Amino acid sequence: MRLIIATSNPNKLQEIQKIYAPLYKDTLKILSFASLIQSFEIEENGTTFQENALLKSKAVFEALKAKNLLSQKDIILSDDSGICVEALQGAPGIYSARYSGGDDKANLKKLLLEIANLPAKTSKAYYCVAIGVSSFYGDFSAHGFMYGQVIAESRGDNGFGYDPMFIPKGFKKTLAELTSEEKNAISHRGIALKRANFILRALLFG
Repeated sequence: MRLIIATSNPNKLQEIQKIYAPLYKDTLKILSFASLIQSFEIEENGTTFQENALLKSKAVFEALKAKNLLSQKDIILSDDSGICVEALQGAPGIYSARYSGGDDKANLKKLLLEIANLPAKTSKAYYCVAIGVSSFYGDFSAHGFMYGQVIAESRGDNGFGYDPMFIPKGFKKTLAELTSEEKNAISHRGIALKRANFILRALLFG
């Protein structure tokens, strides 16, 4: 049985593997779709995280199915995530991955500058992620949230994206200053993947 992740982002793949691998031991192979077919761009024209996540999982499912690369128990899993800043009316939101038009570092730099221009130099914020699951048995989704605040400085080298400027509620460190284990225990993606696990188990063993 295979869980095929609809991403070519090695950081996301690693996070998912760290959460799911211990739950399934050797019964589930977790791999990127890019290891099966040539990676391709998927237009994320949805208006919500859920719509974009399902656009990705469905697109990868159909591409692999068209090439007869799927077995009945294979599952495609995708995610769409972003950070929503209260003082910026929810931006960058669903545009988090392409906020600056550049890479992760450029996105982080842009948001850091915007927070630095706020009178308080900080704002309440939250991460949201939607997990999309596509299979021969249908399409499903799950959500996860993590609340906290953003600051106008970059701290820490762990994590990716906006992690160096986000402090989770109840913590004094940024996500990028936490260990992977600490982050996965509280992160929006960790929460959503644990919720999505109920879907996976039903599809795999139901």
